[in-house]
Amino acid sequence: MAKDFVTRQENYSEWYNELVVRADLAENSSVRGCMVIKPYGYAIWEKMQHSLDEMFKQTGHQNAYFPLFIPKSFFEKEAEHVEGFAKECAVVTHHRLTKSPDGKGLIPDPSAELEEALIVRPTSETIIWDTYRKWIKSYRDLPILCNQWANVVRWEMRTRMFLRTAEFLWQEGHTAHATKEEAEAEALKMMNVYADFAEKYMAMPVVRGIKSANERFAGAVETYCIEAMMQDGKALQAGTSHFLGQNFAKAFDVKFLSKENQLEYVWATSWGVSTRLMGALIMTHSDDNGLVLPPYLAPIQVVIVPIYKTEEEKQQIDEIANNVISSLNQKGVSVKYDDDEKTKPGWKFNEYEFKGVPVRITLGARDLKENKVEIFRRDICEKEIIHKDEIVAKCESLLKDIQTNLLKKASDLRQSKTRNVDTWEEFKQEIEKGGFLMCHWDGTPETEEKIKEETKATIRCIPINAPEEDGICIYSGKPSKRRVVFARNY
Repeated sequence: MAKDFVTRQENYSEWYNELVVRADLAENSSVRGCMVIKPYGYAIWEKMQHSLDEMFKQTGHQNAYFPLFIPKSFFEKEAEHVEGFAKECAVVTHHRLTKSPDGKGLIPDPSAELEEALIVRPTSETIIWDTYRKWIKSYRDLPILCNQWANVVRWEMRTRMFLRTAEFLWQEGHTAHATKEEAEAEALKMMNVYADFAEKYMAMPVVRGIKSANERFAGAVETYCIEAMMQDGKALQAGTSHFLGQNFAKAFDVKFLSKENQLEYVWATSWGVSTRLMGALIMTHSDDNGLVLPPYLAPIQVVIVPIYKTEEEKQQIDEIANNVISSLNQKGVSVKYDDDEKTKPGWKFNEYEFKGVPVRITLGARDLKENKVEIFRRDICEKEIIHKDEIVAKCESLLKDIQTNLLKKASDLRQSKTRNVDTWEEFKQEIEKGGFLMCHWDGTPETEEKIKEETKATIRCIPINAPEEDGICIYSGKPSKRRVVFARNY
């Protein structure tokens, strides 16, 4: 364990904050509520981006880019939407600064006030649907399947790096369709794309579900989501996909001429994930020794550390290392050979362990005389001595095994912290232990709000394809047809 590094059990929140900084992922910016994503952290985000982007394109989507600034009047066209985001909006009112009357500072130039205030993008539905109005005339123009990678601003009061910041990075898909059925299928499909990414690449199990009315995206008819459980038992919303109905099409008068030669409003979806996935990745897998990364998203999958005394030994090790690097690179494995003489091997071991590099190979001159090398796997912190000719094959098998093991470990933890609860008294006791509580709910926003007020727990989702089961709402005692997922959340 790194010196003076707080453990999860001692203080989970402090452990997370400290890990983000000490693993070189990000740091707080001079701008309140914003962060600087450092190269190592951004490299992980880039791998997430690349994998997701490929998945989007495989499902027929294209990337585009829309303006950062949105006229205030656009937000006012969709009542639910403006109400949902009004308190988080950053607003631009002037386009120039001038010296203050005392000459000691700068103030907005009164002569440069904008005719209409501009909102710094918190989400892009309004600007995009104003644009789609120009693009869509006929059923032949549909569907439109667009995605954009961008930054957004939501003026959060309480911030935590990656999980909740005033500015963050994300992707947002916005699609337009001729029929309700096509749009609903799109929203459901993209939720499943997110779930597949979370489980395959992040090794993070998720519950696929539908949000309750209280938790639904502002302006949506239905919100699909993936919910993950962190090691402390709290839920984290990892991605959402919204069926928007015709709300935005009506607000921006986006109509098309159908095959039947009728003017109809377009059907819409939007969906997104953000750098919040970085926080999810950290809290799903990392331990008291630092970051733990699934191999599919690790910037460095294998690190090689040499140990030698003479220049001749160094040359022999270099030759072996270069052969290993070449072979692994050909198989798509990213390798770093750290022969920097400014730091000692022990420091390197601690550094790469803390940064979550999945596999470490030690090429020691003494071991190599016996054709042996030491290999270390980060997920369970175990070492093994192997023959030097087995390095490439062993690395390949270890990377696959680590990816599989991390998903299993996270799935086992979630299962151990998921339980059925049937009474209000039991609920109040169990929610203090964390985890997912599967409970009957009468389906009313009022009951959900009262439960939240009294316990700080919310309905994370109504699981997709949840079996019907007659029961009694834990709070109101009214009839219920299925269980939903309650939890405290980030």
